[in-house]
Amino acid sequence: MGNTFGKIFKITTFGESHGLGLGVTVEGCPAGLAIDEEFIRREMQRRKPGQSKITTQRKEEDEIQILSGVFEGKSIGTPIGMVIMNTDQKSKDYSHISDKFRPSHADYTYFEKYGVRDYRGGGRSSARETAARVAGGAIAKMLLQHFGISIQAYVSQVGDLKLGKPYQEMELSKAEENIVRCPDAEMAEKMIAYIDEVRKSRDTVGGVITCVAKGVPAGLGEPVFDRLHAELGKAMLSINAVKGFEYGSGFQGVAMRGSQHNDAFYQEGDKVRTKTNYSGGIQGGISNGEDIYFNVAFKPVATIMQDQDSVNESGERVTVSGKGRHDPCVVPRAVPIVEAMGALVLADYLLISRTNKLSI
Repeated sequence: MGNTFGKIFKITTFGESHGLGLGVTVEGCPAGLAIDEEFIRREMQRRKPGQSKITTQRKEEDEIQILSGVFEGKSIGTPIGMVIMNTDQKSKDYSHISDKFRPSHADYTYFEKYGVRDYRGGGRSSARETAARVAGGAIAKMLLQHFGISIQAYVSQVGDLKLGKPYQEMELSKAEENIVRCPDAEMAEKMIAYIDEVRKSRDTVGGVITCVAKGVPAGLGEPVFDRLHAELGKAMLSINAVKGFEYGSGFQGVAMRGSQHNDAFYQEGDKVRTKTNYSGGIQGGISNGEDIYFNVAFKPVATIMQDQDSVNESGERVTVSGKGRHDPCVVPRAVPIVEAMGALVLADYLLISRTNKLSI
């Protein structure tokens, strides 16, 4: 349970941080979709460890191998199976915490749930698991691209350093031009310097990722419990280290009056549009055709290179010493993960929408 996401377009992931490898099965992808393996590899490179001085120095090339579901460059309608082998796991780095609970990790909760735990890098609870999501999300992105839908995320905040510009005023593709993945070059330099400063002080820092989906047609989403924004929230909150999700005006909307916040409708050609978009492209849990945008908050990475008080499996007081290779700030590598999970939600609802009415 808990390893499958989606209803029609769905993924099932498997694997642990220090196991032989990780994998994903993608079900529900329509036959005939062009599968660009190089695009999948590029997505994996964006998430892989060891890509810069402000990320973990674990070296994994994250080469993807497609095992099934693709023939002559196209999907054939059967499950698409993909694997990523681990090549640089150093399990001995974790032998010192084999019976200790690291503060703010899943060590204790996994132990309580299962009675056993894989202490090697956190096992299944490790963010290493998200490599499989990015692979599955790449297939979802291809499906969205086929229908003219794009999804782009970027780092909008690191610690107290917050990008003050709305996404409409920036060229979001520039986020890939620097190692922190912020589309504003000046702010990117400040963020990089700050993360490096935090790293040198043997500590960690959190941040915010903003994501924008364009070209989403009106009508995606389900009433009541399966609202589009609820599923996006679930998707984002399922990512390691995520502590918050908001879409549209989010928490800032509480300071506005209804007369300010309401998105007035107008007709533009054959489409109904809104003059403003405080709704974030979703009304009543269903997309309205405007841009969908949301923010995802990530906590500081729990592993710090400092001694911390804790207890072991016997309840005895112990000291946990930080060792191994870890990100001082997770958000630069989490950008493709946020995009992948967003793409999976939109791809799923795109296919669900085709079952909602006789005329398509």
